[in-house]
Order: sequence, then structure tokens, then C-alpha cells
Amino acid sequence: MPKIFEYFGFIFYFFSNEHDPIHVHVAYGEFESIFELIIENGKLIKIKRRKKKGVDSLTEKDAKIAEEFIRHYSTDIVSKWINFFVMKQVIQSTKITKKL
Repeated sequence: MPKIFEYFGFIFYFFSNEHDPIHVHVAYGEFESIFELIIENGKLIKIKRRKKKGVDSLTEKDAKIAEEFIRHYSTDIVSKWINFFVMKQVIQSTKITKKL
């Protein structure tokens, strides 16, 4: 379960046995949601949010913060996905301490 980003209490991570489409789990406290990145021709065109079974979803406010972060760092998220799942490389978590 590699953690890819920390951002003011939000934890962005992948599960070790993931599947397409590219998606990231986002936890904040005891809440969590999954965000799928829909990419066409190398560009992020949409982010779909879904519920994780057995866990309360992020609040609307927190989901909007997470989605804004994902939009801003989508290229890095895709790169980390490819490095971890395709290239089988160890990836480093990045702590972001500057507000978007």
C-alpha cells in the first residue's frame, strides 16, 4: 500500500494489487474515497469519485480539496502509477506543505 502524497492531513495512496483505470485512494481521518483519473490522449479529462466499501466517504468539502489536489498533481500521480505498477519500481511519498 504505497503512500504517494501527504497534504495537510490527506493521505493519497495506491493499493498493492490495483487495477485499471488509474485511481488513487484518499483518506482523511476515518473517511476515505476513491478517485478515478479518466485520461484521453495523455490529458486528464475527468475525475470520477466513488465510495470505498465499508468506509464512510470523504465529506463534500474534503472531496473537493482532494479533487483539486488530484487535478493539480495528476501528471505526478500517473507517473507514480506507471513506475509502481508497470515498471515495478519503489516509489517515494511526497509531503506537500504549500497550499494550492
